[in-house]
Amino acid sequence: MDKYVTGAVVRKLREAKKLTQDELAEKIYVSSKTVSKWETGQGFPDISLVEPLAKALDISVIELLSGEDIKNNNKSSNMLRSKFYVCPVCGNVIHTVGEALISCCGITLPVSIAEEADKEHEINVEIVEDEYYVTVNHEMNKGHYISFLAAVSDQKIQLVKLYPEGNAEARFKINGVRKVYAYCNRHGLYEIMIKRKKLTEN
Repeated sequence: MDKYVTGAVVRKLREAKKLTQDELAEKIYVSSKTVSKWETGQGFPDISLVEPLAKALDISVIELLSGEDIKNNNKSSNMLRSKFYVCPVCGNVIHTVGEALISCCGITLPVSIAEEADKEHEINVEIVEDEYYVTVNHEMNKGHYISFLAAVSDQKIQLVKLYPEGNAEARFKINGVRKVYAYCNRHGLYEIMIKRKKLTEN
């Protein structure tokens, strides 16, 4: 655990929920004086109180530990608003369809911000029957490689995990795909928008 609950976080989240110190204390069976001590930096919540405290503040434990109250505004779960998180320790790829707080291997992961594909990470897309054949002309060794390719429509995501010394290629069912992503383990996430008409004419 690289973070713990601070008094400033407790106060911020308590006030955001419009709770008094007395009301919060009552919910977690401590005294209001105890809550006051936390908020003035004279102590920390006991580890046994972290889960009840998160529940009282209507957030997850990981949100409490990070001090962020995450709200997912993508209520319709539109897949085009997909977000990717990649663990630098184990290479785990985590996908969400909205705001989230993601942790892996004991660290909180930042969301990968997609950039427009450049010459070194050019994403090539061809139509082969009812599929998109996606390739990236990129080295694939243990130190530098494309970690995954993904194709996203408004209703579906298709993701293929890649490994060093393989090929940076994948096939995806066309089915309304609007974006294609490629993730480089050194340089991050790249994307292109799919223009079906243009691809068909080529």
